[in-house]
Amino acid sequence: MILKTKRLILRPWEESDAEDLYKYASNPDVGPIAGWPVHTSVDNSREIIKGVLSAPETYAIVLKAKGHPVGSIGLMLGKASNIGIPNTEGEIGYWIGVPYWGQGLTPEAVHEIMRYGFEELNLEKMWCGYFDGNEKSKRVQEKCGFHYHHTSKNVPCALEGVLRTEHITCFTKEEWEANKNNK
Repeated sequence: MILKTKRLILRPWEESDAEDLYKYASNPDVGPIAGWPVHTSVDNSREIIKGVLSAPETYAIVLKAKGHPVGSIGLMLGKASNIGIPNTEGEIGYWIGVPYWGQGLTPEAVHEIMRYGFEELNLEKMWCGYFDGNEKSKRVQEKCGFHYHHTSKNVPCALEGVLRTEHITCFTKEEWEANKNNK
């Protein structure tokens, strides 16, 4: 599946994207705040493409103007999510490289995943989460209309031995339809 917005192409990751992935995922300001370790090499990034970013509904965020990935977004459906949701719901996860912060690219990608999830996959609800201190991710969720649902403490993340406090937000298909009709 390839999804397009005004400025972005959301497409499956390819092993040939490893250098671009490493370029952005090796920055310590990106992964740790989102709960995953800094990439240590191009080979490490290639292995992550093969093992993590090859999951269903996981997309490279590609700038149309540049033609290469600058971030990632995924939709974890039902049991693929770690927050215990039914198969009629999905959880969105995302990140973008530091040079592209503050340009509205992540909300643009999230809105497209929401459209895809509600209109094409017929999901009933979408969820997002952010760890304490990740104000940028919180702001993306607010911009996209997600509202606070609950907080979970002592949540394990991909950083070995680290437990975090995670704030969970949600957005329903009914809210999507109401917002779509008001535009």
